[in-house]
Amino acid sequence: MTAPDSPPAPRIWVDADACPVVIKDILFRAAERTGIETVLVANQWIRTPASRFIRALQVPGGPDVADDAIVERVAAGDLVVTQDIPLAARVLDRQAAALNPRGDVYTANSIAERLSVRNFMEELRGAGIHTGGPAALHPRDRQAFAAQLDRWLAQRPRPVA
Repeated sequence: MTAPDSPPAPRIWVDADACPVVIKDILFRAAERTGIETVLVANQWIRTPASRFIRALQVPGGPDVADDAIVERVAAGDLVVTQDIPLAARVLDRQAAALNPRGDVYTANSIAERLSVRNFMEELRGAGIHTGGPAALHPRDRQAFAAQLDRWLAQRPRPVA
């Protein structure tokens, strides 16, 4: 139980529709190990392990519905795992941390450049220019994600069970 004047325990929010299974597995293990609530948000049913620390939140389909649900619920100090750069920007505005599944931390200093590149690539695709998709997730990406997650977890107070 937290003291009445202490901030709420941090949560991990996962933009789960496009989150790779191996990253979810890392998050599930971290939730169990640390007792930090982890919420997977998606517009489809998501299988989660039986745990008091892990839950799924299914939202209606539609553009940005899951993103809006995360932004509505995220609190300062929480972590959001997402590949969605506009969502990361919105999360940073709410004083939460944002991390992508490759282990890249989104920061106030980097988000404007990432949004600019994303918008440029979108314009190219809109003009019919093939820009290719993201590279496959490699073991080094999983390691980078796990290392950044561990850094974030180490900076957080442990919830009292």
